[in-house]
Amino acid sequence: MNSFPQNALGMVRKMTEQGAATPEKAIAFQGAPGANSHLAALDYAPDGLPIPCFSFEDAIDAVKQGTAGSAIIPIENSLHGRVADIHFLLPESGLHIVDEYFMPIQHCLMAKSAHADIKTAMSHPQALGQCRHYLRERSIIPVAYADTAAAAAYVAQNDDPHAAAIAPRLAAQIYGLEAIEEAIEDEDHNMTRFVVLAPEAAIPEPNGPVMTTFIFQVKNIPAALYKAMGGFATNGVNMTKLESYQQGGSFAATEFYTDIEGAPGDPAVDRALAELSFHCNSVRLLGTYRQARPRTVGS
Repeated sequence: MNSFPQNALGMVRKMTEQGAATPEKAIAFQGAPGANSHLAALDYAPDGLPIPCFSFEDAIDAVKQGTAGSAIIPIENSLHGRVADIHFLLPESGLHIVDEYFMPIQHCLMAKSAHADIKTAMSHPQALGQCRHYLRERSIIPVAYADTAAAAAYVAQNDDPHAAAIAPRLAAQIYGLEAIEEAIEDEDHNMTRFVVLAPEAAIPEPNGPVMTTFIFQVKNIPAALYKAMGGFATNGVNMTKLESYQQGGSFAATEFYTDIEGAPGDPAVDRALAELSFHCNSVRLLGTYRQARPRTVGS
C-alpha cells in the first residue's frame, strides 16, 4: 500500500477498509484511485466496493486471501495490445475468469496549472502508447509510471512546473489538477478488455453467447499447431484470440493463450477440445463466462 504516492494513501486506506468490512462485495483493481481500472470496477459493479492495489499480483492476491470477492484486470487494448500477462498470472493463481468487460478509454492531459509549459507527461506505458502521436506532435517526453492515476497523484504532490500526467479526468478531480486537454488518445475507438477473476468458476446463464478461455502447450513436432487447430475449423468453433508465449527457459515447446466462442458441454466444442488435446502436451481451462464483447458490422 505504501508504494502509492503520499497524497493517494488516505483514499487507498479508506477504500481498503470499506472493502475489508464486506469482502464479498469488494472488487480489487490495479492502480490508484481514479485509474481506468477504478472506473471499470465502478461501471462493472455499481454496488461493489473497489479496492486499489499497487500491482496486478496484489489484486489477485486480494482475491486469493479472501479480502476481495473478485478482481477486475485489463488484459488487452485495441490500440496498444496486451496490458497484463494474464496467461502467466492466472494459471498459478488458482482463480477463474468469470466475466469479461469492455470499456472505452479516454485520456486527459492534466497539470498543476492550466497554463503550464508542458515538457513531460507521466502515465502508465499503455496510456503513453495510446497517446504516442499526440505526444510526439507536441514534443512532450513520455515518462512511464505504475498507473495513470498514480502518475496524476505524483505530479500533484511535486513542484515541477513542466510536468503533466495522462489519466482519466476523474484523477484530475481527485488530486486537484487542471485538465489541459481531454480525449487525447490517438483513435476514438480506444477500447480496453477487462476480465473478472474469482475463486470459483462461473456457470453462465443458458441460451446466451459464452466464451471459454484456455491455455495449451503443443507437442514439439512439425505442424503441431496446424494439427491442433484443425478441430476448431472442422467443428465450426470460432476462435477469437490465439497468442503464443514461452513458459520457462527451455524454448522447447510453445504455449498458447486462447479464447473461443462456446463452452464445454457443447458437442462441437467438446470435439474440438478433444482433438486439441491429442496434439498437445497439456490443455488447461481458465474459465467459461458470458460474452460481453461489442459487436461490429458484419460480425
